[in-house]
Amino acid sequence: MSTAEETAGAEAQAWAEVTPDAARRLLVAAVEAFAERGYHATTTRDIAGRAGMSPAALYIHYKTKEELLHRISRIGHDKAIDILRTAAEGDGSAAERLSDAVRSFVRWHAAQHTTARVVQYELDALGPDARGEIVALRRQTDAAVRGIIQDGVAAGEFDVPDVPGTTLAVLSLCIDVARWFNVNGPRTPDEVGALYADLVLRMVGAKP
Repeated sequence: MSTAEETAGAEAQAWAEVTPDAARRLLVAAVEAFAERGYHATTTRDIAGRAGMSPAALYIHYKTKEELLHRISRIGHDKAIDILRTAAEGDGSAAERLSDAVRSFVRWHAAQHTTARVVQYELDALGPDARGEIVALRRQTDAAVRGIIQDGVAAGEFDVPDVPGTTLAVLSLCIDVARWFNVNGPRTPDEVGALYADLVLRMVGAKP
């Protein structure tokens, strides 16, 4: 199976929990439109058309375009938190847990790069209440990674003078994969994840 086929399959499975089928189709169409055109340049008519529905059908499931973006952002950030917490709470040394966290987080941002671009880069389009909710979720992703790095420093595994700054750098490195990843490029999501896990361990001065 090609990288393009693998990532297409991952994108298709990303919203399996959204029901009914019409609501899921609209959400998938919104992700594609927001990633391609940007939130502000996308209309509800664009989204409905991509889903093969009338504009009126969209409002049965989502009151506004912002509600769609909020749902996308909420689900995406919940998945990100789950990925990082699973690694943070796993067995093994801090280096092993940080490697698992980065590998899995990067793999998700590559395999579901279309979704991830919307989740990570359209935050400012949300209203104050919805934005505040997503910012709170982002703090949880920061806390998960920061906790692993702090554990490594405490155990003498890592040499990190600035834990908050390093945490921000690690997360930024991982998230940016969604911006540039190309399914026709030379590396698969797994290969990018492995590369970035190695880079991050070098960044924190992990002892061999």
